[in-house]
Amino acid sequence: MNNVTFGRYSPLNTFTHKVDPRNKILILILLMVSIFLQFHVWSTTLLLSGVFLILLICLMLISKVNFLDLFKSLKSMWFLVIFLLVIYVFIPNPTYKFVCYRFNDHYAIYWDSFYQSGYIILRLILMISLTMVLTSTTKPMDLTYAFEWYMTPLKVIRFPVHEIAMTLSIALRFIPTLLDETDRIMKAQASRGVDFNRGGLFKRFKAVISLIIPLFVSAIQRSEELSDAMEARGYNPREKRTRYRKLTFSWRDIIALLFGLAIFGGILYLFIYDHNVEEIDLFMQIFGINVGF
Repeated sequence: MNNVTFGRYSPLNTFTHKVDPRNKILILILLMVSIFLQFHVWSTTLLLSGVFLILLICLMLISKVNFLDLFKSLKSMWFLVIFLLVIYVFIPNPTYKFVCYRFNDHYAIYWDSFYQSGYIILRLILMISLTMVLTSTTKPMDLTYAFEWYMTPLKVIRFPVHEIAMTLSIALRFIPTLLDETDRIMKAQASRGVDFNRGGLFKRFKAVISLIIPLFVSAIQRSEELSDAMEARGYNPREKRTRYRKLTFSWRDIIALLFGLAIFGGILYLFIYDHNVEEIDLFMQIFGINVGF
């Protein structure tokens, strides 16, 4: 459970840490949209995927995010990788064109299957990595202020902006706490003879039940303690509140925002004109496959 780094803030003094959280959320959204834009030309997709990987590595180096933590977080995706590969290979899309291997005349494996499954996995890796950079370089309370700031126009229709933002903050804050609690319960149950990795299906189900029930009890107790503490301090979400720390934009935010807008604008330009470009795919040309349309 310690392998999961989402929600764990690392108090460091880097450029990314000092960027305004409102700016980080906007840039994250722009990058997410850019990642999920689908291009028809394979060589363009592969080129942009390489660019995204390079940008991600540079961003993690600037933010001083541990690559080992990222690999540990992605280690649990192996089942999803195999599942997607099996689905795309054995249930091919009728629009697939490039044959990799053909069994007799009835079934064929397509290069498109490997391309589509790999591209989806790459999207997930980029999405998880960018989210990890955000949560590792931003305090949970700063994220709360940023979400509340973006939802400020909804106050006109009396939408509970502060309550929603506070709920998000508490959820982000308790993710690492619950993960630590899960790890503690697993070690306690293992010391009592519970094996989570071996045995049949029914035995593993009983082991999971012995983990879930104490975890739910602990979560409910923590939520009651938190609500009692907030009531004891006179917390009232409907009252006008002041803040000890106010969010302000600086020159770092201008640089980061211009950088994010430049990436998004360039990829959006390629996406708009992608349908009008007739190109022989370089990837297929490397493998010596006929790519005539």
